[in-house]
Amino acid sequence: MAGKILVLNGPNLNLLGEREPAIYGSTTLADIEAMCRAEAEAAGFTLDFRQTNAEHEMVEWIQAGRKGLAGIVINPAAFSYAAYPVLDALKLVDCPVVEVHISNIHRRDEAWRSKSIMTQVVTGIISGLGANGYALAVRHIAGLK
Repeated sequence: MAGKILVLNGPNLNLLGEREPAIYGSTTLADIEAMCRAEAEAAGFTLDFRQTNAEHEMVEWIQAGRKGLAGIVINPAAFSYAAYPVLDALKLVDCPVVEVHISNIHRRDEAWRSKSIMTQVVTGIISGLGANGYALAVRHIAGLK
């Protein structure tokens, strides 16, 4: 195997498929995991896919993976706007980090949604491409190695 890609999901993403389908679509988090796993495995990578509603758990996962990963794909969800401990943990990693948002955070009605604090430390951002953004992020990381 070429390495491990860590895919992290923040608060409320466990409810994808039922939560505001007009914004987030009908794809479930399990569907997204399957897409990411297929993309990673086709490129010879393993995938560790996780979701949490707890900020401290997200920080612990990032810290545990700060060295030796091929890359991190993170949809910080609501952590995007005020989770400075998550931001600080991301500063410590030695791999590429791609931030993913299912909706286009720059076109949302609430202006605060366009101001993700994570963007300042990530390698790149994918926003508004739906669930496919995750697979594209995994493909990007796999292509770097």
